[in-house]
Amino acid sequence: MSQTGNGWNEYSKLVINELERLSVGIDKLSGEIQDLKKDMSVLKEKEEGVKELKTWKSSIDEVASPTQLKETIKEVGSLKTFKTQAITIFLIVQGLVGITLAVIKFFS
Repeated sequence: MSQTGNGWNEYSKLVINELERLSVGIDKLSGEIQDLKKDMSVLKEKEEGVKELKTWKSSIDEVASPTQLKETIKEVGSLKTFKTQAITIFLIVQGLVGITLAVIKFFS
């Protein structure tokens, strides 16, 4: 009887050890599942951002294509240059007219 009692004790210890090992494994898996849930929520947030960008891009593409926007930016730059040149020429001409009128008035 001592052999069956002793065998049962060893078997119960093995079962308890196995249950403890399985419990630790389940705890690790639960932690990993929580980490995965966090990662999934971050990915969902990024996905929402991407959807918003796609919506914005499609609305911009309806107004103008990227190449049209580049051309428009170049045109605006050349118009700024033209404006600066026109104002400079206008000021020079005004100055010359003023000097001419002053010279005419001085000699008359």
